[in-house]
Order: sequence, then structure tokens, then C-alpha cells
Amino acid sequence: MKEEITSFDLTLAISELSPRIQGARISNIYQINQKTMLLRLRKPSQPRILLLIEAGKRLNITAYTHEKPKRPPAFCMALRKHLRNGTIEKIEQHEFERIVTVVVNTREGEFQLTSELFGNGNIILVNPESKILQALTYRRMRDRNVLRGETFQHAPPIGRNPLTLARNDLDEIRDLGQLEAVKGLARFLSIGGLYSEEILLRAEIDKNSQCKDLTEQEISSIFDNLQEILSAVKTGNAKPCVVVDDKGESIDVTPIPLRKHASFRCENYDSINQALDDYYARKTVGKRTAEADKEVERHVEGQKRILQLQEKTLKNSKEEIERNRKIGNTIYTRLNDLQFLLRKIMSEKRQAKPWKQIISDIEKEKEAGLTPAIYYDSLQSSGLILKVVVENLTFALNLRHSIQENAAHYYTRAKRAEKKFKGAEKAIEETKRKMKQLREQQIEQPREEQRRAPKKRKKAWYEKFRWFHSSEGYLVIAGRDATTNEIIIKRHTDPHDIVFHADIHGAPFVLIKTEGKKPSEQTMKESAQLAASYSKAWRDLLSSVSVYWISPEQVNKTPSTGQYLKKGAFSISGPKNYVRNVPLRIAIGTKTEDARPIVVGGPVEAITTQTEIYIELVPGREKSGTLARRIRDALAKKASEERRKQILDIPLERIQRFIPLGRGALKRKS
Repeated sequence: MKEEITSFDLTLAISELSPRIQGARISNIYQINQKTMLLRLRKPSQPRILLLIEAGKRLNITAYTHEKPKRPPAFCMALRKHLRNGTIEKIEQHEFERIVTVVVNTREGEFQLTSELFGNGNIILVNPESKILQALTYRRMRDRNVLRGETFQHAPPIGRNPLTLARNDLDEIRDLGQLEAVKGLARFLSIGGLYSEEILLRAEIDKNSQCKDLTEQEISSIFDNLQEILSAVKTGNAKPCVVVDDKGESIDVTPIPLRKHASFRCENYDSINQALDDYYARKTVGKRTAEADKEVERHVEGQKRILQLQEKTLKNSKEEIERNRKIGNTIYTRLNDLQFLLRKIMSEKRQAKPWKQIISDIEKEKEAGLTPAIYYDSLQSSGLILKVVVENLTFALNLRHSIQENAAHYYTRAKRAEKKFKGAEKAIEETKRKMKQLREQQIEQPREEQRRAPKKRKKAWYEKFRWFHSSEGYLVIAGRDATTNEIIIKRHTDPHDIVFHADIHGAPFVLIKTEGKKPSEQTMKESAQLAASYSKAWRDLLSSVSVYWISPEQVNKTPSTGQYLKKGAFSISGPKNYVRNVPLRIAIGTKTEDARPIVVGGPVEAITTQTEIYIELVPGREKSGTLARRIRDALAKKASEERRKQILDIPLERIQRFIPLGRGALKRKS
């Protein structure tokens, strides 16, 4: 299974990346784990780009979600300090090595972020003076050092650069003598065993033939096939694919279909970046699945050990019940004899007879076969404990207690052991249930689903505003601030739409996108509630406010004489249609999209029909950070067990976006 990106993959990946990220601004940088960085890039009029760099493995655009640590490591903070808000000038591959340099133009000058995608890998930040400023890993090596403050040097090439190789240069491969051709080609060009095999396969040359025996014609064929592959990856005229074996496992990703993989199935992709992204995502999930399976096995083994102890306890308890009951029964069977023996011993002791003499007398009677001395075994004078043997059963009798009390003591012990026995039975049932549950969890989890990592959800155009879909399915949007108010009115308002505004200073414009249809009274009511709830009336802790609606032609940017309209403000002409006493209430809930919970919020009646679970909010003084945490916890409590963890993993800011004016309160149950 492929672990690292190849030089061929990288050449094609860079040719795809260059036009996409050149001129893009680095809006943020995240460190996913010890070796993986994620650069969030923005380019005018283009969707956000996430560039993932995993030292020693890969570099590609990713569409998948990656969990980010709450506290960024020091290396990540250093990259943010120097590169954030910088513009990418270019991205390039160093010769034909697995080394990529991203050149970033900042106010401090031109920085280079160099990623080494071979071996243990490294990511190195080089300052405008070509000095190493930061590195993921610092090293002293024979041919160079990666140390802070030293002049940056690339790792020396292992083989010849295929991109600059002339046909005559390849004749030198014969100097490798008796080395097998496949190993010689891999060493000479540093292209790895897979592509050495592929080139020899296409050239119809036995890979085990010796380098010194290669003919001129064979070397020419090797050169031609190498150039054919290079041409495909350099020009971008490739057919990237993920190679899948007969078990359905992804085993490789290649820029072109390889004859070496002719017996396997190829999943074709439009770009090598997508292919790499999917391949490594599956690989990561596959590792997690294997780890999860190991974790299940570990828990099962733990439960097995617990089960063994419980079964031993059960067996011991059963034996203890039987033994104590048998002793109790035996005492009553020999009640007179044992009672006489106890009384005789205590009577002699009360007469001040020494213990030594008492024991000696009993032992003589036992030797003579006299009853009840024949039951005597031993006597512990310090604790007044007499041991007897009756019917091959040895047990102790307390000389301080009557023979009936001794029997009762053993029956009591049998009852306690019985309780322990029943408890052990229940514990064993529970342990077996847990083991079965663990096994079912392992079996029932679909393997195809396990191979799929969650892709990052693409946001709709309207999600930059406040929004909801009405009970009838109409899209309703509202401004978040002065800028988005301007955008909604100027760019997104069509003549047949309906505009709402709360009858109070400090409120957003709300727009029903009617698409030429007539909304019902319910949609009008819900839109009015959105306008009311996200107005200043919420902060003023009002319970209701009036809202009016108008047509788009009544909204304009022309102020009355002597007035000035600020950003986000518009003048209204003509009659207004009022909706009186609109209550200030919103709901925040979750609905499932691509097997994940998505947060939605808005008017109560609209949200309750679209979500599985929801929480209602009213005006209040609790700040959004604390309130969002309470909302998330409340939603998690209402969710099913399998959905609960997903909800608790929802970032608080996704909930905060729906809290009006940054504060509120949970609605009390009536």
C-alpha cells in the first residue's frame, strides 16, 4: 500500500496547483498533528482553498474535514506570525525531487515555505535572507544542517534529474555493472521501484537483466518510455486514478494508469489533487478503523479476563454455599455428640484444668475410640476454637457459643455466599452482553462507510447572511451587519421579492426570495419574526415589536433633503404593511446532512418542522459563548446515543451565529 507521494505525482500536482493558488492570500494556518499543516487560502471570486502538507508524505488540496487542535503548536504560531495574510507568488517542485517550495510575499519580504516529502520529512520556513527561520524538525546531517539561522540548502539529489536527462546520459547506467536493471534504473534516476518496473515493462525488458548487458536499443526504449510518462505529467495531459485491489482496498494513486496495475481496478479522477485527497483520506480512515478494531479487541480481552474472574467467583460461591450448608446440616445430625463435647471442654476449663491437660485427655479418649472424642481434630486455646472432623468434613466450632449458634453461623455464611453467587451470575450476564455488543459494533459498522472520511461541507451562497427556509420552503435571508444589509438590497433583491424590517432603529433587512410565487401568511409571519428577533428590540429585552413589509421598489439609497444615509441604511417610500406585536423568539436545532448534524436557526415554527431536535431562545442577558455551550449540551441530551458525540463536537461558533445580538436566554418550560 502506497505511503508516500512520488515525484511523478508531485509534478502533476504542482501543475494543477500553480494556477489555482498563485495570487491567493493565506488567511490562516493550522497544524493538524505533529507532521501535518493546513493552509487556508483565499482568492478573489473563488471558493476557499485548503492546502494540506504532510511532511514526508504528501501535498494536495483537500476537501475533507480535519480536526484542529484548540491550542496551535509553536511551529504553527511561527508560520502564522510570518505568513498569515501573505500572498502566494508561486509554487514549484525542486528539480524532480519530492521537495516543494511555496514562495509567499509579505510585508516583511519574500518567504519560502519548503516541504520535504521524503523519508521522515520536514517543513522549513526560510526568511527573505535565505536563512532558516523555523523548521518542523531541526537536524545536523553529513551533507547539510537544518538549524535556525543557517543558510538553507536543499538536500543533495540521489540520482539524475529525469527532466534534464539527455539520451546519451542514460548510457552511464551500464556502469552499474551486474546490478539488476530495475534496481539500477531506480538508483540512477531516483524514481522508485514502481516506476522503474513500469518503464521496463513498457520497454519489454526483463527487470532482472543486468545493467551492463543493456543494449543501445533497450536503453533508447527506456528513455522513450520515461519521456512519454514525463510528458503526460508535465503537460497535465494525465489520467489520475486510485488503484483498488480485489478486496476493495485502495493500494495506490497514480497520475496515469500503469501497466503494472493492469490486474486491478482503477477509479478515475479529474485531478491528481482529488485522487491524492481521496486516497489518503481512505488510508487515514482505514488506519482509524484498524485502530478501532484493535481497541475493540483490547476491550473484549479485558472483558474476557473479567469474565474468568467472575466465573471463578461463581464457582467459589457455589462451593461455599454447599460446604456451609453441609456443615450446618452435619452439626444438627451430630447435635448431641458435638454439644456434649463442647460442654465437657468448657466445664473442665471452668474447673481450672489447664488447656494442655484438657487436650491430652481428649486425645487419649480419641485413641480409645470413645464418642464424642472421636470427632476431635484440634483446639486453639487463645481463640477458643475447636476443630472437629465429622464424616470427612473438617470445620471449626466456637466454644463461646452454643452448638445451635454455631450451626446458625454456617447457615448465615451459606446465605451470604448465595447472595454473592446471584450477584456473580448477574455480573457474568452483563459482561457477556458487553462482549456481544462489542462484537456487534465491530461487525455492523459498514466497511465501505469506514473507508469514507467526511468531506468538508460546501456552504451555500446565502449562508454568509442570516437565513432560514420557511415552512413552505421559501428561502429567507437577512443582513448580519451594515455591509451585508447593503449586499442583500443591492445584489440579491429581485422585483417580486418581499422586504421586511422591524419598526425600530437598528434592525436588519429581511428578504423573502419568492421566485415569482406568492408566499402564504405562515411564511410572512415567520419572516416577520426573524426581522423582530434579530433587531435591537432583542437587546432591549422587549417581548414583542411591530414589523412592516414592503416591495423592493420602495427601498432606495436616495436620502431625504438634508439627510445622510449611513452604510447599510436605506430610505423607504410609500405605504408600509404592518404586522403588529410580533413575538421575539427563535429556535436553534440540528438536522442531518451527509450523516452529520448541521446547525440551523430561525423562527420557531419553521425550525421545528425541519429539525430532529431544537432549543427555543428568548431575549436575555446570558452571553453567547456560555449560552452556546448550554444550547449544545441541551441538544446533545435530546439526541440519540450515536448522535450525541457528534453534536458535542460541533464548534460553538456555529451555534453562536444564530444567537441574536450575541446574547439571550433559554426559554423556560411552561
